[in-house]
Amino acid sequence: MAITPIVGTLAYILDHESDRVLLIRRNSRPDDDHFGKVNGLGGKVEKDENIVCGIEREIVEEAGITITEYELRGVITWTDFGPKREDWLGFIFLVTGWEGSPKSFNEEGSLEWVSRQHLLDACNIDEVTSEKSKLPLWEGDKYFIPMVFDSDPRVFYGSMPYDGEIFKAWDYKRL
Repeated sequence: MAITPIVGTLAYILDHESDRVLLIRRNSRPDDDHFGKVNGLGGKVEKDENIVCGIEREIVEEAGITITEYELRGVITWTDFGPKREDWLGFIFLVTGWEGSPKSFNEEGSLEWVSRQHLLDACNIDEVTSEKSKLPLWEGDKYFIPMVFDSDPRVFYGSMPYDGEIFKAWDYKRL
């Protein structure tokens, strides 16, 4: 059965100098489908907008910076995702250059710099994560976030079905 997804963007902004990643802690609106989670920045692509313009606009809106160096790292389909059981087609970017100083807060929550190692430790699915390493990520994010930062130059294309808020599976290919 074909899906009619919401098209979105998601960016992980990496400061190479400090080896930290800018994340949003979705803690502003209790009615937010992502409330309580930590995530990259991004959002829905608007009508008549291409993916690149979408990620550029979202980062200006959410972080107050203009991105100058970024690359597509992956594309994921999320099905039956979240409390509304939506289908999403997401374009995942790694941002390594920008102009301006990031905001510390926006209408969705607080923006915070997290060490890349802390983020990757929180994604470790092979062993029990210590309390110190935990970040409130969506369960499925733990499978693709390491690929955003790895040295493989190929783009990953993944499928990540959910059952509402319950992660079900992860399948991907790289080209």
